[in-house]
Amino acid sequence: MTQPSPTARIGVVTVSDRASAGVYEDRGGPAIAAFLQKTITSPYELVTRVIPDERNLVESTLKDLADTQGCCLVVTTGGTGPAKRDITPEATLAVCDREMPGFGEQMRAVSLKSVPTAILSRQVAGLRGSCLVINLPGKPSAIEECLLAVFAAVPYCVDLMDGPRIETNPAIVTAFRPKKA
Repeated sequence: MTQPSPTARIGVVTVSDRASAGVYEDRGGPAIAAFLQKTITSPYELVTRVIPDERNLVESTLKDLADTQGCCLVVTTGGTGPAKRDITPEATLAVCDREMPGFGEQMRAVSLKSVPTAILSRQVAGLRGSCLVINLPGKPSAIEECLLAVFAAVPYCVDLMDGPRIETNPAIVTAFRPKKA
C-alpha cells in the first residue's frame, strides 16, 4: 500500500458502458477534474479511469485507487440511478469499511431543489482504509451541484484519515475545519 504524501492523489472514475466503449465522449470525469482544478489550491494529482458498468471492475478499480495508487479521495460519476446496470453504489459499499451516509443525503437534498427525479439517485460515500470514496451522478451540471454541496467537509475528512492536507479556494468552497484542526 502506498503511504500518503504531501501531494494528494485523487481518483476520478467514470462508470459508463458507452463512454468506456468510445460510443460517446466522457463528460463526467472532465467535469469532476474541472471542479477540482478551480477548488483545490494545494498540490494534487489526478488518477483517472473510464470503465464500464461492471460491478467486479468497479470494485477492483476502487480497491486499486485506494490501496495501490494511494488516493486519499476517489470521486466516481455514473451508475447511481435505478437502471439495471447502475451498480456503482453497490460496488462502492462492497469495498468500503464504513459508509458515510451524510454525503449521499446532502447531495440528494440539494439536487431535489433543482429536479424532482433527484430522488432516484442512489449515490453513496464510504471509507476504504485512508481513502474517502464519493459517488456522483453522471450529468456534469449535477456533478458540480453535488460537489458544491459536500466538498467543504472533504478536506477535514481526509485530515481525520491522516491524509495530505487539502486546501480550497474560498471563492468556490471554504473547507471547514474545527478551530483546533
